[in-house]
Amino acid sequence: MPQGSSSSRDISEKSIIPRHIAIIMDGNGRWAKKRYLPRVAGHKQGVEAVRGVIKACMEQGVGYLTLFAFSSENWRRPNEEVTFLMQLFFSTLEQEVTKLNENGIRFKVIGDLSKFDAKTVAFIRQGEELTADNTRLIFTVAANYGGRWDIMQAAQKMMANAHHSIENLNEADLSKYLAMNYAPDPDLFIRTGGEYRISNFLLWQLAYAELYFTDTLWPDFDAHALDLAIKSYQQRERRFGQISEQLQNRTVEEGITNIAAKKKN
Repeated sequence: MPQGSSSSRDISEKSIIPRHIAIIMDGNGRWAKKRYLPRVAGHKQGVEAVRGVIKACMEQGVGYLTLFAFSSENWRRPNEEVTFLMQLFFSTLEQEVTKLNENGIRFKVIGDLSKFDAKTVAFIRQGEELTADNTRLIFTVAANYGGRWDIMQAAQKMMANAHHSIENLNEADLSKYLAMNYAPDPDLFIRTGGEYRISNFLLWQLAYAELYFTDTLWPDFDAHALDLAIKSYQQRERRFGQISEQLQNRTVEEGITNIAAKKKN
């Protein structure tokens, strides 16, 4: 890598509101168990939490929201739960895509869709096409997704591209083939449910994200909970390998530049 280059493909400018939030929605089953309900009841309530968080992100001015709905490892769960999750995923798409479009939200799905039936894949593609021109919020669902899978499929596509030579490859070349090449890297990563793992989610893209873990179970995660996460993010100093003094000097220089520009105008 050339001297002075960054290992983050897209380091965002300091912002009060994170431009991109990525969330692992954990705790649906435990939420249901606490209420002596079947696990599927927790998943249904989790859909309601998704609606609330989408609305809260739009109100906060977040540009990108990415949710980990179903990992490549989730196929190991009991067959009846996997079947229900697939049915819930499809039925939710049927109900929500039109609403997303009406609210100016672009809908995307990332992951290995080869395990989904043709009807579901077709509906996903239709939803993506319908909302393709929307810009108010880019809402991505990671389904049958794994961070290692993402890096591997990107490497395979990159190497299959004839104009690449191994000697000249760099991180920017690989990034073009990642599943989320249309979005900036997440600024804030949230995991609900009290677990402290990334669990194979956006391994490449989370390199410089601020990590936030909460004991709140996903069905209980609402606008207030999101606000707490964003407030925690706002208290972080994002250095991207630099030291505090460098950031302070840059802030002073930007202030002087802004003052000079205002006087000129």
